[in-house]
Amino acid sequence: MFDLKYNVSILPHSPGVYIMKNDKLEILYVGKAKDLKKRVSQYFQKSQNHSEKTKTLVKYIKEFEYIVTQNEIEALILENNLIKKYNPPYNILLKDDKTYPFIKITVNEDFPRLFSTKNYIKDGNLYFGPFTLSSAVNEIISVLKNIFPIRNCKLFIKEGTISCKPCMYYQIKKCNAPCFGLVSKEEYNNIINQVIEILSGKNKNEFIRSLEEKMTYYYEQFEYEKALLIRDKISNINLIFEKQRIFLGNHKSEDYINIFKDDNDACVQIFFLRDGKIVGRDHFIFENIYGEFKESIIEQFIKSFYGGTAQIPNFIYSPEFFDKDSIEKWINVKAGRKVEFRIPKKGDKKNLFDLVEVNAKMMLRKFKSKKNLRLESKDKTYLNELAMILKINSKLERIEAYDISNISGFDSVGSMVVFNNGLPYTTQYRRFRIKSVQGSNDYESMKEVVLRRVKHGIREIEELKEGSLVYTSGKFCVFPDLILIDGGRGHVNLVEELLEEMNINIPVCGMVKDNKHRTRGLIYKNVEINININSSVMKFITRVQDEVHRYAISYHRTLRDKRGLGSILNEIPNIGSKRRRELMLYFKDINSIKRASFDELLKVPSMDKKSSNSILEFFKSNK
Repeated sequence: MFDLKYNVSILPHSPGVYIMKNDKLEILYVGKAKDLKKRVSQYFQKSQNHSEKTKTLVKYIKEFEYIVTQNEIEALILENNLIKKYNPPYNILLKDDKTYPFIKITVNEDFPRLFSTKNYIKDGNLYFGPFTLSSAVNEIISVLKNIFPIRNCKLFIKEGTISCKPCMYYQIKKCNAPCFGLVSKEEYNNIINQVIEILSGKNKNEFIRSLEEKMTYYYEQFEYEKALLIRDKISNINLIFEKQRIFLGNHKSEDYINIFKDDNDACVQIFFLRDGKIVGRDHFIFENIYGEFKESIIEQFIKSFYGGTAQIPNFIYSPEFFDKDSIEKWINVKAGRKVEFRIPKKGDKKNLFDLVEVNAKMMLRKFKSKKNLRLESKDKTYLNELAMILKINSKLERIEAYDISNISGFDSVGSMVVFNNGLPYTTQYRRFRIKSVQGSNDYESMKEVVLRRVKHGIREIEELKEGSLVYTSGKFCVFPDLILIDGGRGHVNLVEELLEEMNINIPVCGMVKDNKHRTRGLIYKNVEINININSSVMKFITRVQDEVHRYAISYHRTLRDKRGLGSILNEIPNIGSKRRRELMLYFKDINSIKRASFDELLKVPSMDKKSSNSILEFFKSNK
């Protein structure tokens, strides 16, 4: 038996790393200490300062071992390595340990190369970055190589030697073949210096001006092809300045780190500032860290993040954390220079620091929302419950919902959204522009939409049988297990009659709302079914109703924006272009015109009694 009390008593007062284990000798936690005896003793003393997580950890500790180090920095490095090796469950783990891409120019070679790398090494070469997206790096490199004839090969080329014959890049004028001695070291490095100036943002205007002068010269000499090539170069250079943000090794750089934590999870957000510009950002989610202090999360994040990334900035702005002194010493050794931790108190830095926290909060909410949706999709009990409530024996795998949207009967549209196993199946969403119904008639519009959808489905099924359609190309050939209509009894009865006429047996429910426009329940077989508002079934129905309504409204807005609300006035007799223009100028919007009285309409200069009556009659008949 391992005697905890005895083994704590013989611990040395030395810096080192301790490893906590359970009764199966599995590693639960790895920590470091300035004084092993003092630190490990704290675990086994009653303390109100322990987090809930630490209290739980102590219950499972049955054994520990330790490694003495010469100093705190060695302890911190060893702790970081052991955490990465064993992934202990009670340590705060940075699961997505990332490295970021840089643009590297090998200036220590006679004929430098330009490429992307994730290895930042102090080797005398130039590095631009870090970038959070590899695609941005590749795009910038591609544009630069289109502008300048920079070699693509990895050959070691020494001035005055011939390494090989020119490759195809020379033939297509993408390289000036230093491998074959066709360009001098001085000429080639002049090109590289221009690339460096572009990447470092220096002399942009002067450089572009010189190109514009060349373009003008070629144009005046009627050498239009050369002028066009330079024009394209200018365009590409401007594109680089728009897309790229840079960090030069000799410029000061800053990282801003902040955290948002709720009861169980946390998100740490980091913004990278280089040369005064935000060049990128990233976030890291920590799950199931109930009762853990923010300080310990930030401390572990800093150790893990900067222990695994090669590039360390000059300044790190972060919230307070417990062991600032030893971590600052460690990071100075790792960076090979002084790195300062700061807590911004006021001004622009404080504003940016607060913005990082806001972003962390948003990212955590987004993550939890997606997580809840995933969990909901795995737990299909609410779909089974819905089937039981409606007394449907089959599984509700595919559910289709329909809604109608219009304004005063104009631009009537229908929407169909599909939920497959409880999740939105967006590629199967469909929109319908109402064709056969005039004015505002939701019942007939709904009937038209469902009829068109069913007819499409029947036709596709026939084409599948004939072999003229592949199943994966079908848009309507899979019929739903349940249809949900945004409407009441009238809508449901109409759709049920339609399906019955076509010999199609699909249950139809209406999603009804209360007087505050919130989902209240379902209409099924002429009976309103009230469902607990807090139940997972009601939450699912509400989500479906909100989604089908959103989809209908978005389509309606698209059509409305295309044709303009004022075009509704085109439908009114005795209203020409002049009157339309003056009506819109006077009333500002179509709803104000619709609500206007006879006397108010006459106030518009070009309006008379006949045209005013036409407007009143039109909106009355299209109520």
